[in-house]
Amino acid sequence: MWGNSRKRKTTKIDTLIGQQTEVLGDIRFVGGLHIDNRVKGDVTADNDSRSTLSLSEQGTIEGEIKVPHAFLNGAVIGDVRSSEHIELSSKARITGDIYYNLLEIATGAEVNGKLIHVPNANEDVSAIVDNDSPA
Repeated sequence: MWGNSRKRKTTKIDTLIGQQTEVLGDIRFVGGLHIDNRVKGDVTADNDSRSTLSLSEQGTIEGEIKVPHAFLNGAVIGDVRSSEHIELSSKARITGDIYYNLLEIATGAEVNGKLIHVPNANEDVSAIVDNDSPA
């Protein structure tokens, strides 16, 4: 398979939102964030090209995501913006547009929105356009 020959970049998990926790509000983080339940708010990584978001099959984010690296296997209701790499696992359900530099989609993943390639985002998530209208 394509991705099996490459070594996956691993980032340690600094923050865990467990199965018994629901967050109402925006999250800003650096490092690794893993979500097992629900976040109602935006999830943004501060300017750190190694920051990684992982969303488990049980996890849901209702808000916009802006991160360099995202490994998604749950539900997202909102746009996803990544300056580096997005991986959608087989149980991922995205309702919103995906702005990406590198995108991997497993069989079974679902995207209800547009896929917009944004090359060379210079490792800065904020450099990814906030809308898809011409400037």
